[in-house]
Amino acid sequence: MRVLLIEDDERLADALTLALYERGHLVERVARADEGLRRKDHADFVLLDLGLPDMHGLEMLRRLRRVSSVPVIVLTARGDERTVLQGLTSGADDYLTKPFRMKELLARMEAVRRRTQQQSSTVQEPEQQTLEIGDVLIDLATRSVTVAGRSVTLTAREFDVLALLAGTPGVVRSREEIMDAVWGDAFLAASRSLDVHVWGIRTKTGRRDLIRTLRGVGYRLGD
Repeated sequence: MRVLLIEDDERLADALTLALYERGHLVERVARADEGLRRKDHADFVLLDLGLPDMHGLEMLRRLRRVSSVPVIVLTARGDERTVLQGLTSGADDYLTKPFRMKELLARMEAVRRRTQQQSSTVQEPEQQTLEIGDVLIDLATRSVTVAGRSVTLTAREFDVLALLAGTPGVVRSREEIMDAVWGDAFLAASRSLDVHVWGIRTKTGRRDLIRTLRGVGYRLGD
């Protein structure tokens, strides 16, 4: 299993890396929250310390949960009830207070892994490959769009944005979700790329309501 360890304590990180490696896991260790967010897609499991130098671990966890369901166990020296509840409500799958025994960590990782595998096995891929919104026909298989029978040429990235929304019609997708899926970075600072591409889709199709904007929330496909 590929484990992403986000921990700024060198001694603890080295000990955990060695112990996990000896038990057959591949470990990538980073010391900052921003590095962890960039490396999330390369991990099957995340071990997250809360006391990071660039961002509180809970804030990093909240950002991670906007775009990823990767299993997370929080590791921290604070074991008070408020901190535990904050960690779990922010999206952690489990919580361990330092110092902890390696056997306990491994057991909890295995329990979380089994639980998330069972949950993911119930998720079905969408079978619908074409979607009609009014007179707009979106074909996900051929990556083509027609409006009132007229073919519309979108750029690859414009279609990627449209296809992401079409894959879950009626569901609001946050800016972070879309940026992560299409651009590979959910937190591009002050980026207007998404707005420009949404504008391009609306302009080329001539259907302003094809993509609906929910201010402060995100975007969804129109009715």
